[in-house]
Amino acid sequence: MRMSSFGRQSSLRTGEKMLGEIISIGDELLIGQVVNTNASYIAQKLSSVGIEVKWIEVVGDDEKEIRNAFQRAVERAEVVLVTGGLGPTHDDITKGVVAEFFNAPLVLDPGALESLKQFLLRLNIPLTPLREQQAYVPQGCTVIPNRHGTAPGMLFERKGLIFIVMPGVPTEMKGMMDEFVIPFLSSRNPGNVVLQRTLKTTGIFEATLAEKIGDVKNFLPPDGSVTLAFLPSATGVRLRITAKNKSAEGGLSAQEEIARVEAILRSRVGEFIYGEEEEELEIIVGRLLKERRLTIAIAESCTGGLIAHRITNVSGSSAYFERCVVTYSNESKMDILHIPRHLIETYGAVSREVAEAMAHGIRTISGTSIGLSTTGIAGPTGGTPTKPVGLVWIGYADERGTEAREYHFGDDRLTVKERAAQAALDLVRRKLLGLS
Repeated sequence: MRMSSFGRQSSLRTGEKMLGEIISIGDELLIGQVVNTNASYIAQKLSSVGIEVKWIEVVGDDEKEIRNAFQRAVERAEVVLVTGGLGPTHDDITKGVVAEFFNAPLVLDPGALESLKQFLLRLNIPLTPLREQQAYVPQGCTVIPNRHGTAPGMLFERKGLIFIVMPGVPTEMKGMMDEFVIPFLSSRNPGNVVLQRTLKTTGIFEATLAEKIGDVKNFLPPDGSVTLAFLPSATGVRLRITAKNKSAEGGLSAQEEIARVEAILRSRVGEFIYGEEEEELEIIVGRLLKERRLTIAIAESCTGGLIAHRITNVSGSSAYFERCVVTYSNESKMDILHIPRHLIETYGAVSREVAEAMAHGIRTISGTSIGLSTTGIAGPTGGTPTKPVGLVWIGYADERGTEAREYHFGDDRLTVKERAAQAALDLVRRKLLGLS
């Protein structure tokens, strides 16, 4: 039975779906200063181990409101995950409220203190009395190690309740979730694992993708044990396949169901699928370049170095990435890439002809296998009736020749840059794979 202050009786139901709640604490979340990415990450992870998230609540740095949120959560959920407010400053009040809520005084935890000392030592930061407060935790809780920061997490387990508190810093929270929380919850909820596979697409609208895939009722089980979700973003659509474990005799397992649905999707829209799970397009392109022993150089105008930034985010990219020049002005295009002045004056900087000349020019001066270029009108100003905001030409040059392709990416400046960089990388992918 739960502690009387929790207001209801319950017990963890092994083999049945457990209900979860996420509480995010911080004034910065309520005023929109920080986007609450923690909640979405936690919800996804809980779903993967068969815990159904029914409530997500955001609370400011107010003791009464935090305490009320805790009370609501323990009265309706079996798994409660809290993030935020565990730092050493005056506005970090979560730990104190937790200690009061569970009627557990704060005590110095030797393991947490040693972990704190080692973390500060690596950063050459002295241990002060204020920082030492991080090692105090409510008596009786299970301490969750923080390998990426100073504040430990805390776990309380009562009959019918698992209550977990983690820092709000995303890297610290994710470390605890992956290294401790999810393995722990999996052990408490066996036989209820939900498997997921995410396929990442680009270069195709969500509606067109759905048309090519067809009616999902024709290949998804009618009992809802396997679902397909379309998750669009500025650079593409993620296809998320979710399958629950099946126990019926003769039925396909969750792994087999995911493999079956994935095969169908790849047969219908495979050319638009570039990766899985967290794979970014620059990782895929880099892998292809490395496998083929090819090199690439880029001349960017409207994307301002964004393509090079993404490519160099990948460890080992020096094996295939030679250089990038940001030739933003017309003068730089002529001086660095040797674009003839008459070409710009005749066709304009944003044109097929200039995009091709840029790709050819960067490949020539760098001596790489591939030359890539972008030139466009990111907006919100600079557009004309014949060349509107969002128009981007992407050039590509290799030993077989030079070409450029025309794209229209909308009227938001940052979105235009983001989509242009994605399209440029996808153009390289398609060329290397021989896709149309």
